[in-house]
Amino acid sequence: MSEKKDPSLWEGFKAFLMRGNVVDLAVAVVIGAAFTNIVNAVVKGIINPLVGAIGTKNLDHYSSCLSSTCEGDQGIQILWGSVLGAALSFVITAAVVYFLMVLPMAKYLARVEARRKAKESTHEVIEVTELEVLKEIRDALVAQRGSGHNQS
Repeated sequence: MSEKKDPSLWEGFKAFLMRGNVVDLAVAVVIGAAFTNIVNAVVKGIINPLVGAIGTKNLDHYSSCLSSTCEGDQGIQILWGSVLGAALSFVITAAVVYFLMVLPMAKYLARVEARRKAKESTHEVIEVTELEVLKEIRDALVAQRGSGHNQS
């Protein structure tokens, strides 16, 4: 009787790390971290000045006071400007990722799939045509043999 040896903890961990999805996730995290700098620069350099044309450049200054006085640390302040800044940052990030990464990749994959389907359909037509030709040859040979046997 041979007992099945369970993989060691190290072997299991190594197999987990070598899966494609773990490597893809690691690459995505690194690229996402680098991409954050670009988005922050766009928000700081473009969005905040546009908002600043209407009000203040720093969205963190937008707030509402729930108590009678909000001076310094006194009172209850709702910092909705920070939330608005984070939401704008998210929307910009999502838009840039969609329009510069997802949409072009989807179009590319659709083109590749269309080419693959066109190639398959061409092969099917050729195969059907070849099959029809072979059937015609077979029928002609059978007819030739049949007419040859009748003459003997």
